[in-house]
Amino acid sequence: MKLQRMNRRALALGALAVSGALALTACGSDDNSSSSDSGSSAGATTAANSSVKCDDAKGQLLASGSTAQQNAMGQWAKDFMAACSGVQVNYKGVGSGAGIQEFLQGNTAFAGSDSALKPEEMDQSKKVCSGGKAIDLPMVGGPIAIIYNLPGVDGLTLDASTTAKIFDSKITKWNDPAIAKLNPGAKLPDKAIQPYHRTEDSGTTDNFTKYLKAAAPSDWSYSGGKAWQAKGGQSAKGSSGVAAGVKQTEGAIGYDELSYATEGKIQMAKLDTGSGTPVELTTDSASKAIGAAKVVGTDGDLSLQLDYATKEAGAWPIVLVTYEIVCDKGNKADTLPATKAFLNYIAGADAQAKLADMSYAPLPDEIATKVRSAITSIS
Repeated sequence: MKLQRMNRRALALGALAVSGALALTACGSDDNSSSSDSGSSAGATTAANSSVKCDDAKGQLLASGSTAQQNAMGQWAKDFMAACSGVQVNYKGVGSGAGIQEFLQGNTAFAGSDSALKPEEMDQSKKVCSGGKAIDLPMVGGPIAIIYNLPGVDGLTLDASTTAKIFDSKITKWNDPAIAKLNPGAKLPDKAIQPYHRTEDSGTTDNFTKYLKAAAPSDWSYSGGKAWQAKGGQSAKGSSGVAAGVKQTEGAIGYDELSYATEGKIQMAKLDTGSGTPVELTTDSASKAIGAAKVVGTDGDLSLQLDYATKEAGAWPIVLVTYEIVCDKGNKADTLPATKAFLNYIAGADAQAKLADMSYAPLPDEIATKVRSAITSIS
């Protein structure tokens, strides 16, 4: 489950694009249809993929949101559609904030978000979830890497305080004494640091700044959230934009999902968390942190509380969990079967097992079991 296991990452993301002409209404309104019959009775399993149960799924399923999980969604959608010929799954990676808004406007069946719904968003969801409300279902563990472009400096080590000062433009040169102290013997250049952050509202930004706020509170004074608040730096749109910006700019640094870092073969920093040995980011070290998360949601909601300031040996603290946000009740009757069938598949053991090969962290078994139970109750 290490970084090198990337052979599944070549995904045809273009197939996930959706037409702007699609007009959708209500929480369960999905949008993606394939023309063949689903050919599966309730509970039937297709020959194409024995782990996919199509049930009565048919028609178009539209979802949008987090770019962090886009590569996973691409693979899952491909597998699901291969097994269930009567369904077309379209997922748009538009960012967590935009995905939530599309869902709350009744334009998608579910949203992908790297942060759980806020109380006010939960209240808004009651307007599109007739007789119910939205719930957060954790689905994809997304390790967040600190990526950088500094030829000749491999294995860079940072800590929370230094990282916070870099992204707040308080440390501006790579040979700053604070960086040098963490990297004895490294040939750090007298070169300007160019920090990259997300342009749009982003759950990745939210989780990255939660780490800075929790682990370096005296050096990160911002309130946090999906919008970037610190001064200076370069902005780029989407996870792919940040990865491209850092890769193309010598002296750059940014934060991005592990899957984008490994696919782009971008340098990644280690973290001195105070555990004794700098932690390297792998799917294993990220899963170790996610496994310690606590379910804090109530009434069917499964939002998690992560420990961003963990000092557990071998645990990578900068992680996010992407939630699929869906109505617990009030889904449209014509799209409900496809919504449940697809969510059941991606929460299943086989689909989760594919995540490590794509540089994501699978859900711990205890959490995955709760997610599958919650999906069963969706109506």
